Amino acid sequence: MSRRKALMIVDVQNDFCPGGALPVPEGDRVVEPLNRAAGWFVALGLPVFASRDWHPPVSRHFREWGGPWPGHCIQGTPGAAFHPLLRLPEGTRVFSKGSDPDSHGYSAFEGRCERGRTLLEVVCELGVGHLYVGGLATDYCVRATALEALHSGLEVTLLADAVAGVELSSGDTAAAVAEMTGAGVRLGSVEELLVQSDFRSLP
Repeated sequence: MSRRKALMIVDVQNDFCPGGALPVPEGDRVVEPLNRAAGWFVALGLPVFASRDWHPPVSRHFREWGGPWPGHCIQGTPGAAFHPLLRLPEGTRVFSKGSDPDSHGYSAFEGRCERGRTLLEVVCELGVGHLYVGGLATDYCVRATALEALHSGLEVTLLADAVAGVELSSGDTAAAVAEMTGAGVRLGSVEELLVQSDFRSLP
């Protein structure tokens, strides 16, 4: 597979930010570095993807229906909208996940874009071989997305300064990062990207 690079922004939605239904502590701090990363990818002519939780009102994902989580990111509600300061570039491909009431939908690879295509289908069509991942939350949807990207044959770099964890139990975020890196995910940062004049040809 080609080594063309792309940015994957995971679930930077109102319900996962302070004041939301399922807030990640300081989750909104990922917005600014992700905005810079997205601008950088676009300037280099590289794809930007974004995923969003897009749950139906009745879902086994929610506590009310036997799941682990309070209701959040319900289709069409303000909580499901992207954070108002997140600047998704024109042409960003958005993948909605969690629409199946019987699925958690943690990984962006479970989502589909407006045309009904999966992330993997679009990645293959665009010749992407290396995914840079940031967003929310490190210990759930970021983790699941990064690991599935690896299993799909992609190289993966976690943007460590553009992620934040739910941390339901102390150490969850560190454990998720250790699992990802142990599986082959590289650790990087937005700051490292921005010091490169042109990283399209870098391994």
